[in-house]
Amino acid sequence: MTEPKTRRRGAELEQAILDAAWAELTEVGYAALTIEAVASRAGTSKPVIYRRWPGRPELVLAAWAQQRPTIPQVTDMGDLREDLIALFSRIAFRMNGMMSETIAGVMGEAFRHPEIADALRERLRSAPLTKSVQGIVDRAAQRGELNHVEVPLRAARAPLDLVRNEAMLFGAPVSEETLVELVDQVYLPLLRGLGY
Repeated sequence: MTEPKTRRRGAELEQAILDAAWAELTEVGYAALTIEAVASRAGTSKPVIYRRWPGRPELVLAAWAQQRPTIPQVTDMGDLREDLIALFSRIAFRMNGMMSETIAGVMGEAFRHPEIADALRERLRSAPLTKSVQGIVDRAAQRGELNHVEVPLRAARAPLDLVRNEAMLFGAPVSEETLVELVDQVYLPLLRGLGY
Protein backbone atom coordinates (compact mmCIF):
# COMPACT_ATOMS: atom_id res chain seq x y z
CA MET A 1 0.00 0.00 0.00
CA THR A 2 1.43 3.38 -1.00
CA GLU A 3 1.47 6.34 1.33
CA PRO A 4 -0.76 9.23 0.28
CA LYS A 5 1.20 12.22 -1.05
CA THR A 6 1.24 15.26 1.16
CA ARG A 7 1.16 18.66 -0.49
CA ARG A 8 4.17 20.79 0.14
CA ARG A 9 3.58 24.47 0.70
CA GLY A 10 5.45 27.62 1.53
CA ALA A 11 9.13 27.38 2.32
CA GLU A 12 9.27 23.60 1.83
CA LEU A 13 7.86 23.87 -1.70
CA GLU A 14 10.09 26.82 -2.59
CA GLN A 15 13.17 24.94 -1.41
CA ALA A 16 12.17 21.90 -3.50
CA ILE A 17 11.83 24.16 -6.58
CA LEU A 18 15.18 25.87 -5.96
CA ASP A 19 16.89 22.50 -5.44
CA ALA A 20 15.32 21.20 -8.65
CA ALA A 21 16.42 24.31 -10.57
CA TRP A 22 19.99 23.90 -9.34
CA ALA A 23 20.00 20.20 -10.23
CA GLU A 24 18.77 21.04 -13.73
CA LEU A 25 21.45 23.71 -14.12
CA THR A 26 24.10 21.22 -13.07
CA GLU A 27 22.88 18.56 -15.49
CA VAL A 28 21.81 20.49 -18.60
CA GLY A 29 23.20 24.03 -18.21
CA TYR A 30 21.45 27.35 -18.41
CA ALA A 31 20.62 27.32 -22.13
CA ALA A 32 18.76 24.00 -21.94
CA LEU A 33 17.01 24.59 -18.60
CA THR A 34 13.22 24.74 -18.86
CA ILE A 35 10.60 25.64 -16.30
CA GLU A 36 8.75 22.47 -17.29
CA ALA A 37 11.76 20.29 -16.39
CA VAL A 38 12.21 22.10 -13.07
CA ALA A 39 8.51 21.64 -12.26
CA SER A 40 8.68 17.95 -13.09
CA ARG A 41 11.79 17.44 -10.97
CA ALA A 42 10.28 19.37 -8.05
CA GLY A 43 6.98 17.47 -8.31
CA THR A 44 4.94 20.61 -8.93
CA SER A 45 3.49 22.56 -11.84
CA LYS A 46 4.72 25.40 -14.02
CA PRO A 47 2.03 27.83 -12.74
CA VAL A 48 3.24 27.24 -9.16
CA ILE A 49 6.76 28.23 -10.22
CA TYR A 50 5.57 31.25 -12.23
CA ARG A 51 3.63 32.53 -9.20
CA ARG A 52 6.95 32.81 -7.35
CA TRP A 53 9.39 33.72 -10.14
CA PRO A 54 8.34 35.48 -13.36
CA GLY A 55 10.78 33.55 -15.52
CA ARG A 56 13.85 31.39 -15.88
CA PRO A 57 16.48 34.08 -15.10
CA GLU A 58 14.81 35.07 -11.82
CA LEU A 59 14.51 31.41 -10.82
CA VAL A 60 18.17 30.82 -11.66
CA LEU A 61 19.23 33.88 -9.63
CA ALA A 62 17.24 32.59 -6.65
CA ALA A 63 18.71 29.08 -6.97
CA TRP A 64 22.18 30.57 -7.34
CA ALA A 65 21.74 32.64 -4.18
CA GLN A 66 20.77 29.47 -2.27
CA GLN A 67 23.74 27.44 -3.49
CA ARG A 68 26.67 29.83 -3.37
CA PRO A 69 29.33 28.75 -0.91
CA THR A 70 29.22 30.41 2.47
CA ILE A 71 32.43 31.81 3.86
CA PRO A 72 33.14 33.34 7.23
CA GLN A 73 33.56 37.12 7.25
CA VAL A 74 37.05 38.36 6.52
CA THR A 75 38.71 39.14 9.82
CA ASP A 76 40.87 42.17 10.43
CA MET A 77 44.35 41.14 9.29
CA GLY A 78 45.82 44.40 10.63
CA ASP A 79 46.91 45.59 7.19
CA LEU A 80 44.91 47.11 4.31
CA ARG A 81 46.62 45.06 1.60
CA GLU A 82 46.18 41.79 3.50
CA ASP A 83 42.52 42.62 4.23
CA LEU A 84 41.95 43.25 0.52
CA ILE A 85 43.71 40.05 -0.55
CA ALA A 86 41.53 38.13 1.91
CA LEU A 87 38.40 39.84 0.52
CA PHE A 88 39.35 39.14 -3.11
CA SER A 89 40.14 35.52 -2.18
CA ARG A 90 36.72 35.19 -0.56
CA ILE A 91 35.02 36.56 -3.69
CA ALA A 92 37.04 34.20 -5.89
CA PHE A 93 36.09 31.24 -3.69
CA ARG A 94 32.44 32.08 -4.23
CA MET A 95 32.99 32.61 -7.94
CA ASN A 96 34.91 29.35 -8.26
CA GLY A 97 32.08 27.55 -6.49
CA MET A 98 29.58 28.66 -9.12
CA MET A 99 29.21 27.30 -12.61
CA SER A 100 30.58 29.83 -15.11
CA GLU A 101 27.97 28.73 -17.66
CA THR A 102 25.27 29.74 -15.19
CA ILE A 103 26.82 33.15 -14.69
CA ALA A 104 27.26 33.60 -18.45
CA GLY A 105 23.66 32.51 -19.08
CA VAL A 106 22.20 34.97 -16.60
CA MET A 107 24.43 37.77 -17.91
CA GLY A 108 23.36 36.96 -21.47
CA GLU A 109 19.71 37.17 -20.44
CA ALA A 110 20.42 40.50 -18.75
CA PHE A 111 21.70 41.93 -22.05
CA ARG A 112 18.57 40.80 -23.90
CA HIS A 113 15.92 41.61 -21.29
CA PRO A 114 15.90 44.89 -19.32
CA GLU A 115 13.79 43.38 -16.52
CA ILE A 116 16.47 40.74 -15.93
CA ALA A 117 19.17 43.40 -15.91
CA ASP A 118 17.14 45.27 -13.29
CA ALA A 119 16.80 42.14 -11.12
CA LEU A 120 20.52 41.44 -11.40
CA ARG A 121 21.43 45.06 -10.57
CA GLU A 122 19.15 45.01 -7.53
CA ARG A 123 20.74 41.79 -6.31
CA LEU A 124 24.21 43.33 -6.69
CA ARG A 125 23.10 46.57 -5.02
CA SER A 126 21.83 44.73 -1.96
CA ALA A 127 24.88 42.44 -1.64
CA PRO A 128 26.81 42.66 1.64
CA LEU A 129 30.04 43.33 -0.27
CA THR A 130 29.71 47.11 -0.01
CA LYS A 131 29.61 46.95 3.79
CA SER A 132 32.65 44.67 3.84
CA VAL A 133 34.64 47.07 1.67
CA GLN A 134 33.63 50.08 3.76
CA GLY A 135 34.62 48.21 6.93
CA ILE A 136 38.06 47.42 5.50
CA VAL A 137 38.53 51.07 4.47
CA ASP A 138 37.38 52.35 7.87
CA ARG A 139 39.82 50.07 9.70
CA ALA A 140 42.66 51.14 7.38
CA ALA A 141 41.83 54.81 8.06
CA GLN A 142 41.88 54.17 11.82
CA ARG A 143 45.35 52.63 11.45
CA GLY A 144 46.51 55.63 9.38
CA GLU A 145 47.05 53.60 6.18
CA LEU A 146 44.46 55.50 4.19
CA ASN A 147 42.54 58.76 4.39
CA HIS A 148 38.97 58.23 5.54
CA VAL A 149 36.59 58.05 2.59
CA GLU A 150 33.02 56.94 1.98
CA VAL A 151 33.51 54.39 -0.77
CA PRO A 152 31.11 55.05 -3.68
CA LEU A 153 28.91 52.13 -4.72
CA ARG A 154 30.74 51.49 -7.99
CA ALA A 155 34.11 51.44 -6.22
CA ALA A 156 32.72 49.15 -3.50
CA ARG A 157 31.46 46.74 -6.17
CA ALA A 158 34.77 46.81 -8.07
CA PRO A 159 36.30 43.78 -6.28
CA LEU A 160 33.38 41.63 -7.44
CA ASP A 161 33.51 43.11 -10.93
CA LEU A 162 37.26 42.54 -11.22
CA VAL A 163 37.13 38.93 -10.03
CA ARG A 164 34.05 38.12 -12.11
CA ASN A 165 35.71 39.60 -15.20
CA GLU A 166 38.78 37.41 -14.67
CA ALA A 167 36.63 34.31 -14.18
CA MET A 168 34.50 35.06 -17.26
CA LEU A 169 37.40 35.90 -19.58
CA PHE A 170 40.02 33.44 -18.40
CA GLY A 171 38.01 30.79 -16.57
CA ALA A 172 37.70 29.79 -12.96
CA PRO A 173 39.43 29.21 -10.66
CA VAL A 174 41.08 32.62 -10.47
CA SER A 175 44.64 32.14 -9.25
CA GLU A 176 46.01 33.63 -6.04
CA GLU A 177 48.68 35.39 -8.13
CA THR A 178 45.96 37.09 -10.21
CA LEU A 179 44.08 38.16 -7.08
CA VAL A 180 47.22 39.75 -5.65
CA GLU A 181 47.80 41.59 -8.95
CA LEU A 182 44.22 42.88 -8.92
CA VAL A 183 44.71 44.19 -5.38
CA ASP A 184 48.17 45.70 -5.97
CA GLN A 185 47.75 47.04 -9.49
CA VAL A 186 44.09 48.06 -9.53
CA TYR A 187 42.23 48.23 -6.24
CA LEU A 188 44.79 49.68 -3.84
CA PRO A 189 45.57 52.54 -6.27
CA LEU A 190 41.81 53.13 -6.69
CA LEU A 191 41.25 53.38 -2.92
CA ARG A 192 44.25 55.64 -2.44
CA GLY A 193 42.98 57.87 -5.24
CA LEU A 194 39.58 58.20 -3.58
CA GLY A 195 41.21 59.64 -0.47
CA TYR A 196 42.72 62.67 -2.22
